[in-house]
Order: sequence, then structure tokens, then C-alpha cells
Amino acid sequence: MKKTIVLSAMALCFSATAIHAETNLETAQNSIAIVETSPFHMSIVKGDTETVQKLIDLGADVNKKWNGLTPAMYAAKFNRAEILEVLIANGANLKSKCDKGHTAAEYAEMSNAADAQSVIKAELKKKK
Repeated sequence: MKKTIVLSAMALCFSATAIHAETNLETAQNSIAIVETSPFHMSIVKGDTETVQKLIDLGADVNKKWNGLTPAMYAAKFNRAEILEVLIANGANLKSKCDKGHTAAEYAEMSNAADAQSVIKAELKKKK
């Protein structure tokens, strides 16, 4: 009788542990955020002008947002003036606003990106 009670208690403990483990696994799987990366935008952040141009040649959208920002906003934020010129030459919209309401010029200003600011100012001046 004593063995039966001990074995029953052990079985109950193991089953409770297994249920708890399954619940934790489900919770962990549900809380994992899937972050989609963009090779085009990451090339801009890294300053890889050659890859940016190749991706544009292959059809990358110079105005497509990633994480709420356009490619021009990333170029402005990270002071990638040369890439900004490439984006502008391929139709980047500098007046577009991010999900928070900022333009590429504002990102350049917030980041103290002097080179990007001058490229944007010159381009906006042309279009007036």
C-alpha cells in the first residue's frame, strides 16, 4: 500500500511537471517576436553604396518603409550622404513621413548628420 501511494505521488508530480513545461513552451513560443530584416535597408545602415545600387537595379523600392522608416530616412539618420544621393537619383520621396510623423530631413537634424542635411536641403531647394 505504501509503495502504491509513493508511486502515485511520483506519477502525479511528473505529470504536473510535464504540463507546466508544455505551458511554458507555449508561452515562450507565443512571446517570441518575429523580426523581419530588410537587406536593402540594412545595406543603407551599413553604408554599402554598391549593394544599395545593385538592389535598386534589381527592383528594390526606394520608398518602401521598413520598421516605419523609408530608405531615405535611414540614410539621413546614419549620415549616408552618398547613399542618399543614389536614393534621390532613383526617385526617393524626401517629403514622405515616418509612422511617427518625421521626414528624412528631420532624422538628419535629430542625428546631427551634417552631410545628409546638406544633400537633403540641396535637393529640396531644387524642387521649389
